Amino acid sequence: MFTFTAMKNDPLSIPLFEMRLEEIHRADPWLRYEISIRDFIALFPVRYKNGLPVKPEHPAAYGVDREVFLKVLVAFSQCFK
Repeated sequence: MFTFTAMKNDPLSIPLFEMRLEEIHRADPWLRYEISIRDFIALFPVRYKNGLPVKPEHPAAYGVDREVFLKVLVAFSQCFK
């Protein structure tokens, strides 16, 4: 019989995700001039549903290209396993 156990929220997951977002921001020359690091991180808040983190949605208020958004999703998946 299989039992599902939800992992406790790791206190380092959110800072690690923010650090990865900073790396994505610094690596993209277009983003560096268009939006600040703090504003970029604010585009992808970590939300929880039933105690589990929910993948960030593509921000409608700001045009983030597909490649950058995919990097954000990969960073999220790596930080919140």
